[in-house]
This record gives sequence, C-alpha cells and structure tokens, in this order.
Amino acid sequence: MDLNTLWFILIAVLYIGFFILEGFDFGVGILLPFIAKKDDERRMVINAIGPHWDGNEVWLLTAGGATFAAFPQWYATLFSGFYLPLFLLLVALIVRGVAFEFRSKDDAQWWRSLWDWCIFVGSLLPAILLGVAFANLLYGTPIDVSKQYVGGFFNLLNPYALLGGVASLVMFVLHGAIFLALKIEGELLDRVRKLLNPLWTIAVVIMLAFFIATYVATDILAHLGVNPGVVPVAGVAALFLVRYFLSRGRDGWAFIMTSLTITTAVFTLFMALFPRVMVSSLGAANDLTIYNTASGPYTLTVMTIVALIFVPIVLAYQGWSYWVFRQRVKKLVY
Repeated sequence: MDLNTLWFILIAVLYIGFFILEGFDFGVGILLPFIAKKDDERRMVINAIGPHWDGNEVWLLTAGGATFAAFPQWYATLFSGFYLPLFLLLVALIVRGVAFEFRSKDDAQWWRSLWDWCIFVGSLLPAILLGVAFANLLYGTPIDVSKQYVGGFFNLLNPYALLGGVASLVMFVLHGAIFLALKIEGELLDRVRKLLNPLWTIAVVIMLAFFIATYVATDILAHLGVNPGVVPVAGVAALFLVRYFLSRGRDGWAFIMTSLTITTAVFTLFMALFPRVMVSSLGAANDLTIYNTASGPYTLTVMTIVALIFVPIVLAYQGWSYWVFRQRVKKLVY
C-alpha cells in the first residue's frame, strides 16, 4: 500500500469517526424541541451530549486538515466548488456551539426557547448538508481539465444528492434517539422509546432507497459490481438488527448497530470512489484521484509519522472522556 492510498483510508476513517460521534449529537439536537416539553427536560437532553459535542467536532476539523495536507488539490476544488453549502455548514455549527454556551445565561423562557431552536437548526442543516456533499462526490460534479469546479450551487441540488441528505438526516436522528435512550431516564425516556420504532422504519425505507439510487445514478456498478462485497451487506444487516435489539431492550447493542450502519455506508462510498476523490461529470479524464491531487512523498511521510504518534493519544483521551461520563443524566446542571 502506497502513502496515497493510506491517507485516503485514514481520511475515510476520520469521516467515519465524525459521522458516528457527531451524528448522535446532531440527532439529539434535532429531537430537542420535540421530545422535551419542559425546561428541565430540555436541560437533561442537552446535558446528555454536553461533555462530548465540542470534542466530536474535532473529527471534522482533523479530516479537513488531513485533506488539505495530503490532497491539497482535492481540498481546493472541494472547498471552492462547495463553498456556499460549506459556508452554511460552518455558520450552523457556530450558531449551535454558541447556543449550547448561551442558553443558560438567562432564566427567561423566550431566551432559552430561542437558543433551543438554534440548537435544532444548527443540528438540522449540517445533518442534511453533509449527506448532500458526500453524495455529490460520487454522483459527479462539473470539474474541468484544470481541476476547477465550473458549476453553480444548484448543480449540487440534484435528486440523488438531496436523497443522500435525507438519508444522513434520518440516520442521525435514529442514532441520536438511541443514544438518548442510553443516557436519560423517567418520563423523557418513555417518550424517546415511543419514537424508536417509527424512526427505524423511516430510516430503513430511506436508506434502502438511497442504496438502490446509488446503483442507478452513479457508476458504483462498474467499480464494485453487482455484488458490492461484505461491507455494504454488513451495513444492511446491521440496520435490520437495530430493530431486533430495540425490541429486546438492548439499547447499547442497537447503538452499536447504527454505528456499524454509518461506518459501512461511509466506507462503501469511499470504496466506490477509489482511487478517485471527486468524480467529474464532464468526463473521466477530469476526475480527481489520490494521485493527481496528492502532496509529495516527503509531506505524506512526515504526516504518517505524526499521525502514528498523536492519533493514539487523541483516541485514548476521547475514550477516557466517554468512560468518565458514561452514566445516565440524573442531576440537572445549569
């Protein structure tokens, strides 16, 4: 395996980590105004993700930084072509972060309700936009021979990409609901449990539709064949196992299954892309690949050494933080 391939895989792993960890954050934020009726209930929901949400966003920053360093031409084309949706994504994440910090600065009901809805919007937009962006990587965008994006904003709003946005949204909401079932208790927990089966049904329908649409709208058939391999098949199986574990009250295992579904979905997308990083709708000769967008061997070598040293430290720290805050939310902290 050359360093170009290694960093392609590492970037895929970073995005998988982000979608799993920040995915349940987004899901909880989207559910917040609808499942928590009273202020103390909303505080419990926020406290469930309070120790983790900012650390989870670091995965996205790291993935973006790794893309910039390892594949600068990919980074340049992606961030210039997808400028408006990525700008909206950034604004949503900023508003969401401010809302978490400002919500409890005043006891007025209107004040807290305002920031609760900011958390909702700041979670909803990224959940949709990320799915749209990643679907477009595989679907294809107008990239010319000089590796420049020559389309407009509405090129990104094709039906396949929009379906990808809906798919990421419903998976994150299901993922977040199961996470809440692991973290809260009492009447609020009962309310969440009533949502799990309907959310699972919607997620199955949308994810299967997106899987079928991927075979119709992209060139995944040419790359992976009729049999896509064990990875996507395992993802479909994991999604159906979510219902099995929920019916037996095994919320922890259900959360593992949604995490596995997200993992396999992202990994399948990267498998279908490889060795490309962005597909050009203007012809295969204009595709961006891990070879025509990569940094030099020296840069990739240094990055690999740094990653081998610091990634285990970061993983150990984040694992420790989840262990420390593993208990259910019982006390309200304002």
